[in-house]
Amino acid sequence: MSKKFELDISEIDTVVKYLDEKINDEDTVVILRGDLASGKTTLVKNFVKYLELEDLVTSPTFSLQAVYSDKIYHYDVYNKTLSEFISLGMLEEFEKEGIHFVEWGDDELKDILDDYGYKVLVVEIEKLENKRLYKIDA
Repeated sequence: MSKKFELDISEIDTVVKYLDEKINDEDTVVILRGDLASGKTTLVKNFVKYLELEDLVTSPTFSLQAVYSDKIYHYDVYNKTLSEFISLGMLEEFEKEGIHFVEWGDDELKDILDDYGYKVLVVEIEKLENKRLYKIDA
């Protein structure tokens, strides 16, 4: 099932609430896709804020992973191939209880996670002139 939202950045809570409903307190991997500066990290920031967590959310581009309040895991695989990500032991990280956001995850990663039985949501973010188009496949 796919859902689309075309919103101004000030309306991002609409997407965050929808994601929260889809996640429904279950361990979930959310794959975030979109061009540079499309708003992947912004979506994670607003999700963390929505949960009333105090953590500072930044893009884990160079650290590969950030953890917020021991329940939100945030990965950025922009600088890594999938095989590098796996060889670093990162697939095992998905076994940790919580919500896992993966920036730049591809179809191959999604297929692997599906094969392992993880609940996976894919969010594609497209920059429009003054808005963002969010397409969520659940």
